[in-house]
Amino acid sequence: MTVNIALDAMGGDYGPSEIVPAAIASLSAYSELELLLVGKEEAIQEELAKHNASDNERIQVVHADEVVEMHEPPSQALRNKKNSSMRIAIEQVREGHAHACVSAGNTGALMATARFVLKMLPNMDRPAICTTLPGKNGHTHVLDLGANVDSSSEQLLQFAIMGSQLTSAVENKDNPTVALLNVGEEEIKGNDRVKQASVLLAESNLNYIGFVEGNDLYSGDVDVIVCDGFVGNIALKTSEGLAEFIQHTLRDLFTTSLYGKLAGAIALPILKSLKHKLDPKQYNGASLLGLRGIVIKSHGSADRVSFATAIKEAMIEVEKNVPDRISANLDLLQLEN
Repeated sequence: MTVNIALDAMGGDYGPSEIVPAAIASLSAYSELELLLVGKEEAIQEELAKHNASDNERIQVVHADEVVEMHEPPSQALRNKKNSSMRIAIEQVREGHAHACVSAGNTGALMATARFVLKMLPNMDRPAICTTLPGKNGHTHVLDLGANVDSSSEQLLQFAIMGSQLTSAVENKDNPTVALLNVGEEEIKGNDRVKQASVLLAESNLNYIGFVEGNDLYSGDVDVIVCDGFVGNIALKTSEGLAEFIQHTLRDLFTTSLYGKLAGAIALPILKSLKHKLDPKQYNGASLLGLRGIVIKSHGSADRVSFATAIKEAMIEVEKNVPDRISANLDLLQLEN
């Protein structure tokens, strides 16, 4: 099966200078992949020429005049930039020219544009951002991570359905476990929305195991953890900051003295393993779930290695037909009559 993916080549902090090399590397890694590079044609062609890829038959350049800036209000991008690389990349999915879209651009604009262009799946109110976090005993899919800062209990149930189906598809798990992120594991804890969502989840056909706390995010003991976007985004950004702090602290400890350098040389294999475990590059690529199409949000500061990881995530979701799985299983996973 040939997989066609549209890349917003102008998105993120680096644009074509990192996205084009990521595209070329991905084509080398996956023989079934073909790519649409959407953006300012001159800039893209210049970057392709640097890498001797101007004549690659598996790359098609789609020109777009405009670029959505990283801090541009979503409403402004939606109204005023109909010819942006982001919007045209998403339109490739709607028109059937691509199976998925990957962008490192403005998250709010990407969410608003994708929802407007692709529309929501039936019975889904809002899209949710889902990503994978590493854990001691595997990894966990967590959503929502910022698309919806204020979610109802019914929407938390919808997020759980989407996360469960994504995990089932990409992890080949028939009945993934689902939990709600809360301030405690006891039933009496949490706000009214979380408590009501727990009731809805308990009455559903999902494999709901109850509340978990923040320290369970990296245990790997739960397949899917659900929260609203306000809580999820804070948890994610805190995690990223902590990972950077740990790496910075270790680097200082092992380079500021002779003893530190000696200890660092001895511990080098362990340090490399830890760096790999904490490296966000291997987890880049958040899914915008609930849409009538596949859209993957790459981190805005993603380099070529990270962006290639997001392309791989898009390929997996295409091959597993994630939107179709969510849609087909909605009736089965809704509340029992």
